[in-house]
Amino acid sequence: MALLLFFFYLSQLALAHGSAVKFLPGFEGPLPFELETGYVGVGDSEEAQFFYYLVKSEGKPKDDPLLLWLTGGPGCSAFSALALEIGPLKFKVDVYNGSLPTLVYNPYAWTKVSNIIFIDSPVGTGFSYARNNRAAQTSDLKQVHHLHQFLRKWLMAHPDFISIPVYVSGDSYSGIPVPVLAQEISNGKTLTLTSCRDEGYMLRNPITRRNLEENFMISYVHRMGIISDELYEKKNCKGEYQNIDPDNKACLADVRYLDESTSGINKVHILRPNCGWNTYELYLCLYWAIDADVRNTLHIRKGSIAKWLRCNLEFPYDSDVPTSFPYHAILSAKGYRALIYSGDHDTVVPYLATQAWIRFLNYPIIDDWRPWKVQGQIAGSGGGHTAPDKKPAEYFAMFRRWISGQPL
Repeated sequence: MALLLFFFYLSQLALAHGSAVKFLPGFEGPLPFELETGYVGVGDSEEAQFFYYLVKSEGKPKDDPLLLWLTGGPGCSAFSALALEIGPLKFKVDVYNGSLPTLVYNPYAWTKVSNIIFIDSPVGTGFSYARNNRAAQTSDLKQVHHLHQFLRKWLMAHPDFISIPVYVSGDSYSGIPVPVLAQEISNGKTLTLTSCRDEGYMLRNPITRRNLEENFMISYVHRMGIISDELYEKKNCKGEYQNIDPDNKACLADVRYLDESTSGINKVHILRPNCGWNTYELYLCLYWAIDADVRNTLHIRKGSIAKWLRCNLEFPYDSDVPTSFPYHAILSAKGYRALIYSGDHDTVVPYLATQAWIRFLNYPIIDDWRPWKVQGQIAGSGGGHTAPDKKPAEYFAMFRRWISGQPL
C-alpha cells in the first residue's frame, strides 16, 4: 500500500509539472524569457483540468516574488494579461490578412521583476476544461477551492518557489475570489502566505460588492461631467439605481434618462471610441490562439475544448459570494500586504466605489493625497478598466515600487 501511495504521489507531481516553451509561433527567434505551460488536475478524481502559463522572472526567479494571476469575467482567459496587459508579450497591430498575427516583446512586463502564473480559471475558461458535466458546474467558492488545490500541487512540483513570497492577484471580477482565496490559504498556512510581512494580494479595478460598483457609476459620470447637476441631485432613487421599487415611477424615469445619457460612452474607458470591450488586439488574440501550430507549441491537449474564447461568459457559474469586503477586513487584520489600484476612466468599476469600501476599513492615512510621478512627470491618470494596456510604463513603475517595498 505504501508503495502504491508513493507512486500515486509521484503521478500527482508529474501532472503538475509543465513543459518548457522556447519558441512561439508569430514571435521572431527564441523567447527572451522562460515560459512553461501545463495542466494541473483538481477536484474529485482530477475532473477539473486547469491550464496555466508560467513566466519566470527575468531578474532573480529563485528570489523574486511569485504572482498567481486571475483575469476577471468570470470566464476570461489569463492570456489576456499575458499578451495584452502585464505579461512579456504583446501583439503587433497590423491589418489581419489571414496570416498568423505577430507577437513582440513587451519592455514593461511585470515579469521583469516577478514570476507569474497566468491561470485559466474557473474551469471552462481559456484552455481549462472539465472532464464531465458535474465538474463543469462551478461557482465563486468552488473556484477558490480549486485554485487552492492548484497552488498546493503546483508548488509541490516546483519546490524552488516554495520559499519565495506569493501574491494572489487579479482584476475586475477577480475582486471576488482573490480575497477569499487569500484567506483560505492563510487559514491553512499551506506552503505559502505564511509570512505576513512580505506576502499578500493585489487587485486592479476590483468588483467587491456588485450593487456598490453599479450605484457609484452614477456619481462617477456626474463627476466627469457626463450628466448634469440637476439630474444627479434628484433624490427620487435615494442612491439605489439597481434594485428599484417598481412602484417608484419617478426613479424609473430618472434611470431611463441616465441610461440614455450614458449609452454612447465606452464603459471600460470613457475617452475611447464606443466599441464595447473590443480592440483590434482582441481580434488578433483570437486568430493567434485558434492556430493549430500555436496549440501544439503550448502543449494543448487535443479534443479538450471545442472552441477557444478569450472570454467565455456562457458557462454554468454561481456567484455565491455576494461581497468580498469581509475578507479584505480579515486579511488586513492579519497584516497581509495589499495593493488595490484603479484606472480613473473606468465606469464598470469606478474608482469612487473602490475608495468607498476602503474607507469602511478605517485605515489611518499615513501619506497625503499627492501627485504621482513617473520619470518626473505626473502620471496617475488615463487608465481604464484594463488599466495597464495603454499606460504600461506607469503601471510597471507602480508595481515595481510596491513589490520591492519602496514608496509608490
